Amino acid sequence: MKLTFVKRWLLAVIPLIFLGLFFVYPILAIFKISLFPGGRFDAESLRALWEKPYYLKVLWFTLWQAALSTLGALALGLPAAFVFARFRFPGKKLLRALVTLPFVMPTVVTATAFIALIGPHGLVNQALMAMFHLEKPPIQLLHTLWIILMAHVFYNTSVVIRMVGGFWANMDPRQEAAAAVLGAGPWRRLRHITLPLLAPAILAASLLVYLFNFTSFGVILILGGPRFATIEVEIYRTAVRLFNLPVAAALSIVQMAFTLTMMAIYTRLQQKMTAPLEFQAAKRTQRPPRTRSEKLLTFGVFALLGIFLLSPLLALIIQSFTLGGGVNLAHYRTLFVNRTGSIFFVTPIEAVRNSLVFALVTILFSVIIALPAAYLLAEPAPRRFSLARLLDPLFMLPLGTSAVTLGFGYIVALNHPPLNLRASLLIVPIAHTLIAFPFVLRAILPVLRGMNPHLREAARMLGANTTRVLRHIDLPILRRSLLVGVVFAFTISMGEFSASLLVTRPQFPTVPVTIYRLLGQPGVSNFGQAVAMSVILMLATATGYIAIENLRYGDVEEF
Repeated sequence: MKLTFVKRWLLAVIPLIFLGLFFVYPILAIFKISLFPGGRFDAESLRALWEKPYYLKVLWFTLWQAALSTLGALALGLPAAFVFARFRFPGKKLLRALVTLPFVMPTVVTATAFIALIGPHGLVNQALMAMFHLEKPPIQLLHTLWIILMAHVFYNTSVVIRMVGGFWANMDPRQEAAAAVLGAGPWRRLRHITLPLLAPAILAASLLVYLFNFTSFGVILILGGPRFATIEVEIYRTAVRLFNLPVAAALSIVQMAFTLTMMAIYTRLQQKMTAPLEFQAAKRTQRPPRTRSEKLLTFGVFALLGIFLLSPLLALIIQSFTLGGGVNLAHYRTLFVNRTGSIFFVTPIEAVRNSLVFALVTILFSVIIALPAAYLLAEPAPRRFSLARLLDPLFMLPLGTSAVTLGFGYIVALNHPPLNLRASLLIVPIAHTLIAFPFVLRAILPVLRGMNPHLREAARMLGANTTRVLRHIDLPILRRSLLVGVVFAFTISMGEFSASLLVTRPQFPTVPVTIYRLLGQPGVSNFGQAVAMSVILMLATATGYIAIENLRYGDVEEF
Protein backbone atom coordinates (compact mmCIF):
# COMPACT_ATOMS: atom_id res chain seq x y z
CA MET A 1 0.00 0.00 0.00
CA LYS A 2 2.06 2.89 -1.31
CA LEU A 3 1.37 6.21 0.33
CA THR A 4 1.43 9.61 -1.31
CA PHE A 5 3.22 12.52 0.30
CA VAL A 6 -0.10 13.94 1.56
CA LYS A 7 -1.24 10.60 3.00
CA ARG A 8 2.07 10.23 4.86
CA TRP A 9 1.58 13.61 6.52
CA LEU A 10 -2.04 12.72 7.35
CA LEU A 11 -0.84 9.54 9.07
CA ALA A 12 1.74 11.54 11.00
CA VAL A 13 -0.79 14.11 12.23
CA ILE A 14 -2.36 12.06 15.05
CA PRO A 15 0.87 10.89 16.76
CA LEU A 16 2.58 14.24 16.17
CA ILE A 17 -0.27 16.24 17.70
CA PHE A 18 -0.38 13.87 20.69
CA LEU A 19 3.40 14.05 21.27
CA GLY A 20 3.41 17.80 20.71
CA LEU A 21 0.66 18.49 23.23
CA PHE A 22 1.47 15.91 25.89
CA PHE A 23 5.23 15.42 25.60
CA VAL A 24 6.98 18.37 23.94
CA TYR A 25 4.76 21.07 25.48
CA PRO A 26 5.14 19.80 29.10
CA ILE A 27 8.92 19.39 28.63
CA LEU A 28 9.20 22.93 27.28
CA ALA A 29 7.16 24.14 30.25
CA ILE A 30 9.73 22.54 32.56
CA PHE A 31 12.54 24.37 30.76
CA LYS A 32 10.61 27.63 30.93
CA ILE A 33 9.89 27.48 34.65
CA SER A 34 13.50 26.57 35.42
CA LEU A 35 15.51 28.65 32.96
CA PHE A 36 13.08 31.46 31.99
CA PRO A 37 11.00 32.08 35.15
CA GLY A 38 10.33 35.76 34.38
CA GLY A 39 10.44 35.53 30.61
CA ARG A 40 14.24 36.07 30.64
CA PHE A 41 17.05 33.58 31.02
CA ASP A 42 17.89 32.96 34.68
CA ALA A 43 20.01 30.02 35.84
CA GLU A 44 19.35 30.61 39.54
CA SER A 45 17.48 27.31 40.00
CA LEU A 46 20.26 25.35 38.28
CA ARG A 47 22.85 27.16 40.39
CA ALA A 48 21.05 26.03 43.53
CA LEU A 49 21.70 22.39 42.60
CA TRP A 50 25.47 22.68 42.96
CA GLU A 51 25.56 25.41 45.59
CA LYS A 52 23.46 23.49 48.12
CA PRO A 53 25.21 20.36 49.49
CA TYR A 54 21.89 18.53 49.88
CA TYR A 55 21.23 18.36 46.13
CA LEU A 56 24.80 17.26 45.45
CA LYS A 57 24.27 14.46 47.99
CA VAL A 58 21.07 13.43 46.19
CA LEU A 59 22.89 13.35 42.84
CA TRP A 60 25.82 11.42 44.31
CA PHE A 61 23.52 8.88 45.98
CA THR A 62 21.60 8.43 42.72
CA LEU A 63 24.84 7.68 40.87
CA TRP A 64 26.50 5.25 43.27
CA GLN A 65 23.41 3.29 44.36
CA ALA A 66 22.65 2.69 40.68
CA ALA A 67 26.21 1.43 40.16
CA LEU A 68 26.04 -0.95 43.15
CA SER A 69 22.63 -2.23 42.08
CA THR A 70 23.93 -2.84 38.55
CA LEU A 71 26.92 -4.81 39.84
CA GLY A 72 24.58 -6.93 41.95
CA ALA A 73 22.36 -7.68 38.93
CA LEU A 74 25.44 -8.64 36.87
CA ALA A 75 26.79 -10.89 39.65
CA LEU A 76 23.53 -12.84 39.77
CA GLY A 77 22.54 -12.55 36.11
CA LEU A 78 25.74 -13.53 34.26
CA PRO A 79 26.03 -17.09 35.69
CA ALA A 80 22.33 -17.60 34.97
CA ALA A 81 22.81 -16.20 31.44
CA PHE A 82 25.58 -18.77 30.86
CA VAL A 83 23.37 -21.65 32.03
CA PHE A 84 20.46 -20.51 29.86
CA ALA A 85 22.74 -19.95 26.87
CA ARG A 86 24.74 -23.17 26.89
CA PHE A 87 22.54 -25.87 28.45
CA ARG A 88 19.29 -27.53 27.49
CA PHE A 89 17.15 -29.11 30.21
CA PRO A 90 13.49 -29.93 31.00
CA GLY A 91 11.35 -27.00 32.10
CA LYS A 92 13.75 -24.40 30.68
CA LYS A 93 11.00 -22.35 29.02
CA LEU A 94 8.98 -22.23 32.25
CA LEU A 95 12.05 -21.24 34.28
CA ARG A 96 12.86 -18.49 31.79
CA ALA A 97 9.35 -17.10 32.16
CA LEU A 98 9.50 -17.27 35.98
CA VAL A 99 12.87 -15.54 36.04
CA THR A 100 11.48 -12.73 33.86
CA LEU A 101 8.38 -12.30 36.01
CA PRO A 102 9.99 -9.96 38.61
CA PHE A 103 10.95 -7.45 35.91
CA VAL A 104 7.38 -7.01 34.67
CA MET A 105 6.04 -6.45 38.17
CA PRO A 106 5.00 -2.87 39.04
CA THR A 107 7.42 -1.23 41.48
CA VAL A 108 4.77 -0.97 44.21
CA VAL A 109 4.28 -4.75 44.00
CA THR A 110 8.04 -5.29 44.26
CA ALA A 111 8.29 -2.99 47.28
CA THR A 112 5.29 -4.56 49.02
CA ALA A 113 6.65 -8.06 48.31
CA PHE A 114 9.94 -7.27 50.05
CA ILE A 115 8.08 -5.80 53.03
CA ALA A 116 5.96 -8.97 53.14
CA LEU A 117 9.13 -11.10 53.13
CA ILE A 118 11.67 -9.26 55.30
CA GLY A 119 9.78 -6.27 56.70
CA PRO A 120 8.98 -5.88 60.42
CA HIS A 121 5.89 -8.10 59.98
CA GLY A 122 7.42 -10.17 57.18
CA LEU A 123 7.48 -13.94 57.01
CA VAL A 124 11.20 -14.19 57.79
CA ASN A 125 10.94 -12.05 60.93
CA GLN A 126 7.80 -13.89 62.07
CA ALA A 127 9.56 -17.24 61.68
CA LEU A 128 12.69 -16.08 63.55
CA MET A 129 10.65 -14.52 66.37
CA ALA A 130 8.66 -17.73 66.80
CA MET A 131 11.74 -19.94 66.56
CA PHE A 132 13.89 -18.03 69.07
CA HIS A 133 11.08 -16.53 71.20
CA LEU A 134 12.04 -12.95 70.37
CA GLU A 135 9.93 -9.91 71.23
CA LYS A 136 11.23 -7.70 68.41
CA PRO A 137 11.92 -8.45 64.74
CA PRO A 138 15.62 -9.39 64.48
CA ILE A 139 15.98 -8.23 60.85
CA GLN A 140 15.62 -4.48 60.47
CA LEU A 141 16.20 -3.80 56.78
CA LEU A 142 13.27 -1.51 56.01
CA HIS A 143 14.44 2.06 55.23
CA THR A 144 18.04 0.90 54.76
CA LEU A 145 20.31 0.82 51.72
CA TRP A 146 20.39 -2.99 51.75
CA ILE A 147 16.71 -3.50 51.01
CA ILE A 148 16.94 -0.93 48.19
CA LEU A 149 19.83 -2.81 46.59
CA MET A 150 18.07 -6.16 47.02
CA ALA A 151 14.90 -4.85 45.38
CA HIS A 152 16.86 -3.37 42.46
CA VAL A 153 18.75 -6.63 41.89
CA PHE A 154 15.45 -8.54 42.13
CA TYR A 155 13.90 -6.23 39.57
CA ASN A 156 16.75 -6.08 37.02
CA THR A 157 18.48 -9.48 37.04
CA SER A 158 16.18 -10.76 34.30
CA VAL A 159 17.35 -7.92 31.99
CA VAL A 160 20.90 -9.28 32.18
CA ILE A 161 19.72 -12.85 31.72
CA ARG A 162 17.62 -12.11 28.66
CA MET A 163 19.97 -9.67 26.90
CA VAL A 164 23.28 -11.39 27.57
CA GLY A 165 21.86 -14.92 27.56
CA GLY A 166 20.09 -14.37 24.25
CA PHE A 167 23.29 -13.04 22.64
CA TRP A 168 25.43 -15.78 24.24
CA ALA A 169 23.10 -18.59 23.09
CA ASN A 170 23.68 -17.72 19.42
CA MET A 171 27.47 -17.30 19.58
CA ASP A 172 29.41 -19.88 17.57
CA PRO A 173 31.05 -22.27 20.11
CA ARG A 174 33.65 -23.42 17.55
CA GLN A 175 35.95 -20.52 18.42
CA GLU A 176 36.18 -21.67 22.03
CA ALA A 177 36.60 -25.26 20.85
CA ALA A 178 39.49 -24.26 18.56
CA ALA A 179 41.19 -22.41 21.44
CA ALA A 180 40.78 -25.48 23.66
CA VAL A 181 42.44 -27.65 21.00
CA LEU A 182 45.35 -25.19 20.96
CA GLY A 183 45.77 -25.63 24.73
CA ALA A 184 43.85 -22.66 26.17
CA GLY A 185 42.29 -23.40 29.54
CA PRO A 186 38.74 -22.41 30.57
CA TRP A 187 39.76 -19.08 32.15
CA ARG A 188 41.96 -18.12 29.21
CA ARG A 189 39.17 -18.91 26.75
CA LEU A 190 36.79 -16.84 28.86
CA ARG A 191 39.18 -13.90 29.02
CA HIS A 192 40.40 -13.81 25.40
CA ILE A 193 37.40 -15.12 23.41
CA THR A 194 34.08 -15.19 25.26
CA LEU A 195 34.24 -11.90 27.18
CA PRO A 196 35.45 -9.76 24.22
CA LEU A 197 32.60 -11.14 22.08
CA LEU A 198 30.08 -10.68 24.89
CA ALA A 199 31.31 -7.20 25.84
CA PRO A 200 28.76 -5.21 23.76
CA ALA A 201 25.86 -7.26 25.17
CA ILE A 202 27.14 -6.98 28.75
CA LEU A 203 27.72 -3.23 28.42
CA ALA A 204 24.30 -2.68 26.82
CA ALA A 205 22.57 -4.68 29.58
CA SER A 206 24.59 -2.84 32.23
CA LEU A 207 23.64 0.56 30.81
CA LEU A 208 19.97 -0.37 30.66
CA VAL A 209 19.99 -1.71 34.23
CA TYR A 210 21.91 1.35 35.41
CA LEU A 211 19.32 3.59 33.75
CA PHE A 212 16.48 1.75 35.50
CA ASN A 213 18.28 2.10 38.84
CA PHE A 214 19.16 5.74 38.19
CA THR A 215 15.50 6.59 37.58
CA SER A 216 14.24 4.42 40.45
CA PHE A 217 11.25 5.96 42.18
CA GLY A 218 8.79 3.55 43.82
CA VAL A 219 11.46 1.33 45.38
CA ILE A 220 13.31 4.30 46.91
CA LEU A 221 10.14 6.08 48.02
CA ILE A 222 8.56 3.04 49.71
CA LEU A 223 11.53 0.96 50.88
CA GLY A 224 14.04 3.76 51.44
CA GLY A 225 11.72 6.02 53.39
CA PRO A 226 12.67 9.61 54.23
CA ARG A 227 16.37 8.79 54.61
CA PHE A 228 17.07 8.23 50.91
CA ALA A 229 16.24 10.11 47.73
CA THR A 230 17.25 9.73 44.11
CA ILE A 231 16.78 12.63 41.70
CA GLU A 232 13.45 11.07 40.73
CA VAL A 233 12.21 11.02 44.32
CA GLU A 234 13.54 14.53 44.98
CA ILE A 235 11.61 15.91 42.00
CA TYR A 236 8.42 14.55 43.56
CA ARG A 237 9.20 15.81 47.07
CA THR A 238 10.35 19.24 45.88
CA ALA A 239 7.34 19.75 43.60
CA VAL A 240 4.52 18.25 45.67
CA ARG A 241 5.61 18.66 49.28
CA LEU A 242 7.77 21.81 49.13
CA PHE A 243 6.12 23.28 46.01
CA ASN A 244 9.49 24.64 44.88
CA LEU A 245 8.71 24.32 41.18
CA PRO A 246 11.85 26.03 39.74
CA VAL A 247 14.22 23.69 41.62
CA ALA A 248 12.05 20.66 40.75
CA ALA A 249 12.23 21.76 37.11
CA ALA A 250 16.02 22.09 37.32
CA LEU A 251 16.25 18.56 38.74
CA SER A 252 14.05 17.35 35.87
CA ILE A 253 16.43 18.91 33.34
CA VAL A 254 19.40 17.14 34.92
CA GLN A 255 17.41 13.90 34.92
CA MET A 256 16.45 14.24 31.24
CA ALA A 257 19.99 15.14 30.15
CA PHE A 258 21.42 12.08 31.87
CA THR A 259 18.76 9.59 30.72
CA LEU A 260 18.85 10.75 27.09
CA THR A 261 22.66 10.49 27.08
CA MET A 262 22.45 6.97 28.48
CA MET A 263 19.81 6.03 25.90
CA ALA A 264 22.03 7.32 23.08
CA ILE A 265 24.97 5.24 24.32
CA TYR A 266 22.70 2.21 24.76
CA THR A 267 21.46 2.55 21.15
CA ARG A 268 25.04 2.62 19.85
CA LEU A 269 25.90 -0.50 21.82
CA GLN A 270 22.81 -2.26 20.48
CA GLN A 271 24.06 -1.54 16.96
CA LYS A 272 27.35 -3.25 17.84
CA MET A 273 25.38 -6.25 19.11
CA THR A 274 23.92 -6.65 15.62
CA ALA A 275 27.36 -6.86 13.97
CA PRO A 276 27.89 -10.14 12.06
CA LEU A 277 29.51 -12.72 14.35
CA GLU A 278 28.55 -15.93 12.51
CA PHE A 279 25.63 -16.55 14.82
CA GLN A 280 24.35 -20.10 15.14
CA ALA A 281 20.88 -21.32 16.01
CA ALA A 282 20.49 -21.83 19.76
CA LYS A 283 19.56 -25.51 19.21
CA ARG A 284 23.02 -26.09 17.73
CA THR A 285 24.93 -24.31 20.50
CA GLN A 286 23.10 -25.86 23.46
CA ARG A 287 23.43 -29.29 25.02
CA PRO A 288 22.28 -31.02 28.20
CA PRO A 289 24.59 -30.62 31.24
CA ARG A 290 26.75 -33.73 31.32
CA THR A 291 29.43 -33.54 33.97
CA ARG A 292 28.76 -33.41 37.69
CA SER A 293 30.08 -29.84 37.92
CA GLU A 294 27.77 -28.70 35.08
CA LYS A 295 24.77 -30.29 36.80
CA LEU A 296 25.71 -28.73 40.14
CA LEU A 297 26.19 -25.33 38.49
CA THR A 298 22.79 -25.56 36.78
CA PHE A 299 21.04 -26.67 39.95
CA GLY A 300 22.84 -24.11 42.13
CA VAL A 301 22.11 -21.17 39.81
CA PHE A 302 18.42 -21.95 39.58
CA ALA A 303 18.08 -22.71 43.27
CA LEU A 304 19.58 -19.29 44.02
CA LEU A 305 17.39 -17.59 41.40
CA GLY A 306 14.30 -19.36 42.68
CA ILE A 307 14.94 -18.39 46.29
CA PHE A 308 15.86 -14.78 45.56
CA LEU A 309 13.46 -13.96 42.73
CA LEU A 310 10.37 -15.93 43.67
CA SER A 311 10.37 -15.87 47.49
CA PRO A 312 9.21 -12.21 47.72
CA LEU A 313 6.28 -12.88 45.39
CA LEU A 314 5.36 -16.08 47.26
CA ALA A 315 5.61 -14.20 50.58
CA LEU A 316 3.19 -11.62 49.19
CA ILE A 317 0.61 -14.30 48.38
CA ILE A 318 1.04 -16.09 51.72
CA GLN A 319 0.80 -12.86 53.73
CA SER A 320 -2.42 -11.88 51.94
CA PHE A 321 -4.11 -14.98 53.41
CA THR A 322 -2.35 -15.34 56.77
CA LEU A 323 -1.52 -11.84 58.04
CA GLY A 324 -3.14 -11.34 61.44
CA GLY A 325 -3.38 -15.06 62.22
CA GLY A 326 -4.96 -18.09 60.54
CA VAL A 327 -5.75 -18.69 56.89
CA ASN A 328 -8.62 -16.51 55.74
CA LEU A 329 -9.87 -14.00 53.16
CA ALA A 330 -10.33 -11.18 55.67
CA HIS A 331 -8.01 -8.72 53.93
CA TYR A 332 -9.66 -9.34 50.57
CA ARG A 333 -13.11 -8.78 52.08
CA THR A 334 -12.06 -5.43 53.58
CA LEU A 335 -11.26 -4.17 50.08
CA PHE A 336 -15.02 -3.68 49.66
CA VAL A 337 -15.59 -2.00 53.04
CA ASN A 338 -15.75 1.73 53.81
CA ARG A 339 -14.17 1.55 57.27
CA THR A 340 -14.55 5.28 57.97
CA GLY A 341 -18.21 5.57 57.03
CA SER A 342 -17.36 8.78 55.16
CA ILE A 343 -18.75 9.50 51.70
CA PHE A 344 -15.32 10.91 50.81
CA PHE A 345 -13.53 7.64 51.59
CA VAL A 346 -12.48 5.64 48.53
CA THR A 347 -12.57 1.89 49.11
CA PRO A 348 -9.70 -0.13 47.62
CA ILE A 349 -12.03 -1.95 45.26
CA GLU A 350 -13.08 1.44 43.82
CA ALA A 351 -9.40 2.05 43.07
CA VAL A 352 -9.41 -1.23 41.12
CA ARG A 353 -12.42 0.04 39.17
CA ASN A 354 -10.63 3.35 38.49
CA SER A 355 -7.53 1.55 37.23
CA LEU A 356 -9.61 -0.67 34.94
CA VAL A 357 -11.39 2.34 33.43
CA PHE A 358 -8.10 4.23 32.98
CA ALA A 359 -6.55 1.11 31.39
CA LEU A 360 -9.40 0.75 28.89
CA VAL A 361 -9.09 4.41 27.87
CA THR A 362 -5.31 3.99 27.64
CA ILE A 363 -5.79 1.01 25.30
CA LEU A 364 -8.11 3.05 23.08
CA PHE A 365 -5.77 6.06 22.93
CA SER A 366 -2.66 3.92 22.39
CA VAL A 367 -4.12 1.97 19.47
CA ILE A 368 -5.51 5.13 17.83
CA ILE A 369 -2.06 6.75 18.01
CA ALA A 370 0.12 3.70 17.33
CA LEU A 371 -1.69 2.35 14.24
CA PRO A 372 -1.15 5.37 11.94
CA ALA A 373 2.39 5.72 13.28
CA ALA A 374 3.09 2.06 12.46
CA TYR A 375 1.70 2.38 8.91
CA LEU A 376 3.83 5.47 8.38
CA LEU A 377 7.05 3.83 9.60
CA ALA A 378 6.37 0.55 7.75
CA GLU A 379 5.93 2.23 4.38
CA PRO A 380 9.04 1.80 2.15
CA ALA A 381 9.24 5.46 1.21
CA PRO A 382 11.57 6.91 -1.47
CA ARG A 383 15.06 7.86 -0.34
CA ARG A 384 14.37 11.55 -0.76
CA PHE A 385 11.53 11.25 1.73
CA SER A 386 12.95 11.11 5.25
CA LEU A 387 9.87 11.85 7.39
CA ALA A 388 9.58 8.29 8.69
CA ARG A 389 13.31 8.17 9.43
CA LEU A 390 13.02 11.33 11.49
CA LEU A 391 9.84 10.30 13.29
CA ASP A 392 10.94 6.80 14.34
CA PRO A 393 13.28 7.98 17.14
CA LEU A 394 10.86 10.81 18.00
CA PHE A 395 8.08 8.31 18.74
CA MET A 396 10.42 6.50 21.17
CA LEU A 397 11.47 9.63 23.08
CA PRO A 398 8.91 9.15 25.90
CA LEU A 399 10.76 5.96 26.89
CA GLY A 400 13.87 8.04 27.53
CA THR A 401 12.07 10.44 29.87
CA SER A 402 11.17 9.50 33.41
CA ALA A 403 7.50 9.16 34.32
CA VAL A 404 7.97 11.50 37.30
CA THR A 405 9.35 14.19 34.99
CA LEU A 406 6.38 13.74 32.67
CA GLY A 407 3.97 13.93 35.59
CA PHE A 408 5.66 17.07 36.86
CA GLY A 409 5.47 18.55 33.34
CA TYR A 410 1.72 17.95 33.35
CA ILE A 411 1.39 19.78 36.68
CA VAL A 412 3.10 22.92 35.35
CA ALA A 413 1.86 22.83 31.73
CA LEU A 414 -1.71 21.52 31.87
CA ASN A 415 -2.95 23.76 34.64
CA HIS A 416 -4.09 26.72 32.55
CA PRO A 417 -5.66 27.45 29.14
CA PRO A 418 -5.49 26.33 26.37
CA LEU A 419 -4.93 22.88 27.96
CA ASN A 420 -6.49 23.14 31.40
CA LEU A 421 -6.59 19.39 32.08
CA ARG A 422 -5.10 19.33 35.59
CA ALA A 423 -8.49 18.66 37.21
CA SER A 424 -9.70 16.36 34.41
CA LEU A 425 -9.78 12.58 34.79
CA LEU A 426 -8.40 12.32 31.24
CA ILE A 427 -4.95 13.42 32.43
CA VAL A 428 -4.32 9.96 33.93
CA PRO A 429 -4.93 7.85 30.78
CA ILE A 430 -3.12 10.52 28.73
CA ALA A 431 -0.03 10.10 30.94
CA HIS A 432 -0.36 6.31 30.73
CA THR A 433 -0.77 6.45 26.94
CA LEU A 434 2.43 8.43 26.53
CA ILE A 435 4.29 5.61 28.29
CA ALA A 436 2.37 2.75 26.65
CA PHE A 437 2.04 3.82 23.02
CA PRO A 438 5.73 3.20 22.06
CA PHE A 439 5.29 -0.42 23.24
CA VAL A 440 2.09 -0.79 21.20
CA LEU A 441 3.88 0.70 18.19
CA ARG A 442 6.80 -1.71 18.55
CA ALA A 443 4.41 -4.67 18.85
CA ILE A 444 2.63 -3.81 15.57
CA LEU A 445 5.50 -2.48 13.47
CA PRO A 446 7.56 -5.66 12.76
CA VAL A 447 4.46 -7.58 11.60
CA LEU A 448 3.37 -4.69 9.41
CA ARG A 449 6.85 -4.43 7.90
CA GLY A 450 6.92 -8.16 7.21
CA MET A 451 3.51 -8.23 5.52
CA ASN A 452 3.53 -9.39 1.90
CA PRO A 453 2.56 -6.32 -0.20
CA HIS A 454 1.28 -8.57 -3.02
CA LEU A 455 -1.73 -9.51 -0.87
CA ARG A 456 -2.95 -5.91 -0.87
CA GLU A 457 -2.19 -5.49 -4.59
CA ALA A 458 -4.16 -8.64 -5.43
CA ALA A 459 -7.13 -7.45 -3.39
CA ARG A 460 -7.09 -4.05 -5.13
CA MET A 461 -6.93 -5.70 -8.56
CA LEU A 462 -10.06 -7.65 -7.58
CA GLY A 463 -11.85 -4.37 -6.83
CA ALA A 464 -11.45 -4.03 -3.06
CA ASN A 465 -11.30 -0.47 -1.78
CA THR A 466 -9.00 0.72 1.04
CA THR A 467 -11.55 -0.07 3.77
CA ARG A 468 -12.04 -3.66 2.55
CA VAL A 469 -8.28 -4.17 2.22
CA LEU A 470 -7.80 -3.05 5.81
CA ARG A 471 -10.67 -5.18 7.03
CA HIS A 472 -9.99 -8.41 5.14
CA ILE A 473 -6.19 -8.34 4.61
CA ASP A 474 -4.45 -6.18 7.20
CA LEU A 475 -6.53 -6.71 10.33
CA PRO A 476 -6.53 -10.55 10.22
CA ILE A 477 -2.73 -10.51 9.89
CA LEU A 478 -2.27 -7.78 12.52
CA ARG A 479 -4.76 -9.30 14.98
CA ARG A 480 -2.24 -11.07 17.21
CA SER A 481 0.23 -8.19 17.27
CA LEU A 482 -2.63 -5.80 18.06
CA LEU A 483 -3.62 -8.03 20.96
CA VAL A 484 0.00 -7.94 22.18
CA GLY A 485 -0.10 -4.15 22.01
CA VAL A 486 -3.44 -4.06 23.84
CA VAL A 487 -2.06 -6.26 26.62
CA PHE A 488 1.04 -4.06 26.84
CA ALA A 489 -1.10 -0.94 27.21
CA PHE A 490 -3.34 -2.63 29.80
CA THR A 491 -0.52 -3.91 32.03
CA ILE A 492 1.47 -0.68 31.79
CA SER A 493 -1.58 1.38 32.74
CA MET A 494 -2.57 -0.92 35.61
CA GLY A 495 0.91 -0.83 37.16
CA GLU A 496 2.04 2.74 36.42
CA PHE A 497 2.91 4.50 39.67
CA SER A 498 5.37 7.35 39.16
CA ALA A 499 3.32 9.70 36.98
CA SER A 500 0.02 8.57 38.56
CA LEU A 501 1.17 9.69 42.01
CA LEU A 502 1.56 13.23 40.66
CA VAL A 503 -1.53 13.55 38.44
CA THR A 504 -4.30 11.43 40.00
CA ARG A 505 -7.06 13.19 41.90
CA PRO A 506 -7.47 12.10 45.56
CA GLN A 507 -11.02 10.85 44.99
CA PHE A 508 -10.03 8.77 41.94
CA PRO A 509 -6.80 6.93 42.92
CA THR A 510 -5.34 4.06 40.93
CA VAL A 511 -4.37 0.70 42.44
CA PRO A 512 -0.61 1.52 42.79
CA VAL A 513 -1.38 4.90 44.39
CA THR A 514 -3.81 3.26 46.82
CA ILE A 515 -1.23 0.62 47.76
CA TYR A 516 1.30 3.36 48.47
CA ARG A 517 -1.17 5.24 50.66
CA LEU A 518 -2.09 2.08 52.60
CA LEU A 519 1.59 1.26 53.19
CA GLY A 520 2.05 4.74 54.67
CA GLN A 521 -0.69 4.21 57.28
CA PRO A 522 -0.14 2.30 60.54
CA GLY A 523 -1.93 -0.90 61.49
CA VAL A 524 -2.06 -4.51 60.34
CA SER A 525 -5.39 -3.96 58.57
CA ASN A 526 -3.95 -1.27 56.27
CA PHE A 527 -0.90 -3.38 55.51
CA GLY A 528 -3.14 -6.40 54.86
CA GLN A 529 -5.18 -4.42 52.35
CA ALA A 530 -2.01 -3.22 50.64
CA VAL A 531 -0.78 -6.82 50.38
CA ALA A 532 -4.14 -8.07 49.05
CA MET A 533 -4.24 -5.32 46.41
CA SER A 534 -0.63 -6.05 45.47
CA VAL A 535 -1.55 -9.70 44.87
CA ILE A 536 -4.43 -8.62 42.60
CA LEU A 537 -2.09 -6.30 40.66
CA MET A 538 0.60 -9.00 40.52
CA LEU A 539 -1.85 -11.53 39.05
CA ALA A 540 -3.09 -9.00 36.48
CA THR A 541 0.47 -8.19 35.42
CA ALA A 542 1.54 -11.85 35.32
CA THR A 543 -1.50 -12.75 33.22
CA GLY A 544 -0.67 -9.93 30.82
CA TYR A 545 2.96 -11.06 30.56
CA ILE A 546 1.96 -14.68 29.84
CA ALA A 547 -0.51 -13.47 27.22
CA ILE A 548 2.17 -11.38 25.50
CA GLU A 549 4.60 -14.29 25.43
CA ASN A 550 1.98 -16.59 23.88
CA LEU A 551 0.56 -14.10 21.39
CA ARG A 552 3.86 -13.12 19.73
CA TYR A 553 4.59 -14.29 16.19
CA GLY A 554 7.48 -16.51 17.26
CA ASP A 555 10.27 -14.18 18.36
CA VAL A 556 9.11 -11.23 16.25
CA GLU A 557 9.49 -8.06 18.31
CA GLU A 558 11.07 -4.61 18.18
CA PHE A 559 12.20 -3.30 21.57
